[in-house]
Amino acid sequence: MLTDIFAHRYAKRILWDQFTDGEARLLTQCFRIIAEQLMPYYDAEGQARDTAKVKWNLLHDRLSMELGVENLSPRGYSIQSTIRGTSQTNAGFWPIHQVCKNFVCVKYDEAESADRFMKDRISFVELAFRFCEEELAEQTKERSGTLLTNFDELIELGRGISIPGKPGEGLKAYNKSLKTKFSKSAEELNERFRNAGAPLNYHNGFIQVAADELVEHQIELPFWKALDHPKWKNVDNDMKEALDRRDGNHKDPVFYAARALESTIKIISEQKDWTHGGEKGAHNFIDNLGSAKNGTFIQEWESKALKSFFTEIRNPFGHGAGSGKMPELTLQQTNWAIETCMSWIKSLVHRI
Repeated sequence: MLTDIFAHRYAKRILWDQFTDGEARLLTQCFRIIAEQLMPYYDAEGQARDTAKVKWNLLHDRLSMELGVENLSPRGYSIQSTIRGTSQTNAGFWPIHQVCKNFVCVKYDEAESADRFMKDRISFVELAFRFCEEELAEQTKERSGTLLTNFDELIELGRGISIPGKPGEGLKAYNKSLKTKFSKSAEELNERFRNAGAPLNYHNGFIQVAADELVEHQIELPFWKALDHPKWKNVDNDMKEALDRRDGNHKDPVFYAARALESTIKIISEQKDWTHGGEKGAHNFIDNLGSAKNGTFIQEWESKALKSFFTEIRNPFGHGAGSGKMPELTLQQTNWAIETCMSWIKSLVHRI
């Protein structure tokens, strides 16, 4: 099973040219957020949780596979001691969360590249947050789709215990509390990145490079929050692809950003029942949003601006150049195009 990790996506881009006390503090802080807030290994009585063992083993195995190592750090230990002149050896195996901690928080060896060292460990942080976020989404879906509905029906039919209010509402509140708790951990992680001067930002399962603090706060963070629903999955994936291609200096990042924008327009058209089946491209779906018959979801000037973006920016990258010159954008133009797509998507989603 292949797993997308931070170290692979940014392998060709140098993010750290040295390892300082700041990086050491950041790694310790990141690990503590995971171990204390997201995936506590021990319960209140100091006993290892069975569910935690499964999570930590899965996390360890996924990352070690991608890094091409058997273990992230040694599984066993052997400690020599002398008691009353007698030499003794204590040997055993570390619990899996300690194996992970020994990997993330190990003392830096100057013989190793600081960039590679940090990327491998940031990959651990990314996978831990992604794993927990995916698990939370799945559990919420199961509770909301099955238990919550059935339990409410039983109560209404008089087959359950009579208690004030609907149990389903309590489960909704519980789901919301878990989501809020995770969001706070993610916000703390991003704040730790900023405090350490690391140009990184976690959102929706991925840690990516944050190019500009102002853009991050005013465009990127609200953008990712707007996509907090499974129906925007393709939009989310395409925009992440656009950012990874830009940051990794790969081809056509703007094409994927524009594709995310086009998907947004199509989803809204379908959700509003404006799609008629005769559309042949993005312009027709834009017409659906701008139609007076459909309530003028977007104004005429907005429709023209969107069509111009697809005509002048997206289409040249979406079609073969033939014998002509391959289209190119400067880094500044690329950033503008991606940020423009983010702003449009955020605006359109918030209008629903």
